[in-house]
Amino acid sequence: MKAVILAAGEGKRLGPITSSRPKPMIKISGKPILDHIIEALSYSEVTEVIIVTNYRGEAIREYFKSLKKSNLKISFKKQEKMIGTGNALSITESMINDDFIVVYGDQLFSSDALKKIIQTFKTEKVDGAMAVIPVKNPENYGIVEVDREQKVKRIIEKPDLKSAPSNLANAGLYVFSKEIFRQIKQVKPSIRGEYELTEAISLFIKDGKQIEAVKISNNDWLDIGRPWDLLEANKWILERIKHEVCGIVEEGARLIGQVTLAKNARIRSGAYIEGPAFIDEGSDIGPNCYIRPHTSIGKNVRIGNACEIKNSIVMDKTHVGHLSYVGDSILCESCNLGAGTIIANYRFDAKSVKMKVLNKIINSGRRKLGAILGDNVKTGIHSILMPGVKVGKNSWIGVNYVVERDIPANTYAVQKQRVKKSNKP
Repeated sequence: MKAVILAAGEGKRLGPITSSRPKPMIKISGKPILDHIIEALSYSEVTEVIIVTNYRGEAIREYFKSLKKSNLKISFKKQEKMIGTGNALSITESMINDDFIVVYGDQLFSSDALKKIIQTFKTEKVDGAMAVIPVKNPENYGIVEVDREQKVKRIIEKPDLKSAPSNLANAGLYVFSKEIFRQIKQVKPSIRGEYELTEAISLFIKDGKQIEAVKISNNDWLDIGRPWDLLEANKWILERIKHEVCGIVEEGARLIGQVTLAKNARIRSGAYIEGPAFIDEGSDIGPNCYIRPHTSIGKNVRIGNACEIKNSIVMDKTHVGHLSYVGDSILCESCNLGAGTIIANYRFDAKSVKMKVLNKIINSGRRKLGAILGDNVKTGIHSILMPGVKVGKNSWIGVNYVVERDIPANTYAVQKQRVKKSNKP
């Protein structure tokens, strides 16, 4: 069976992280999101994966061309214009010759969930099957209405609470017969000028085809739509992967619980690592550091003396200077934190931290949330970043500067200095 992964989108809501990489290529626990998706597919009946790309698609192609997947064939198809998921799927029609799987490239799911959907599709002998998942806030999702036999009646995009027909969200995992392509060709563009896959599904149902709604557990699926979702994704993966210590652990260092330490990585004396945690190749931690649970550290990262990192993602080649604190944050590649940098993650009033997403202030629902730093961000000594702020790529934060609002890319933020005239000659 073939699987199509829709991975063409830009992921604007995840800026500044996606200003340098496509959303599916964000690394979590040593591998891009897309690689985790393909691994889940590999445990099912999938023999070939077709990845639909557009935004920074060359990064996706280069990564997987150099990566050997012994049991899977991986091919690519470029969506020339990003005009909807329906259009993205339609360009793969010539490559599909039988029933097939469709997944979105910005989510995580277990192989068990996928197997359940495939099995239901086969045993119920329907024209399609789609995963649905119970959610607490249906107004943020495409909501699926089903009949008594769990057949899909309709899909409503982000309904208000009063009009939501159920709390079952479309999880973006499908199995279709080839017939779906006929309906895609009949889809008309939305107000945004996009050809949506959900509209093709609605036409499929109107044409008398049956699509089974397959309920999966919240533990088996995770959507990645906003920056703080990456922290949940990191936790989700760290609690599921097999951990192994291959690097150097000096005498006096402690590893507690499930910790991955890749080859050529080094934990210096006095460091205390609490798992689950992941430390990739060539990274150097300590001495006297505290790495707290659900932290992922990329390749060739340096964590200096007496630092504390909590529930964070630190990407490749980043340097966290000594005496620094990083809480519930994401540091992209090649950042450099000056000594004593503090990334705060907790409000004085103990309320949920808010963050600006696409120029709109969003309540994250998290009591602990730090900062998001793009690639190549540098901070001066004793700089402070308040909860929920974002710093764009290539920006510099000056000495003793307090970041209370988002900093755009390519910006130098420094304190305003008062110049006092001297009476001396």
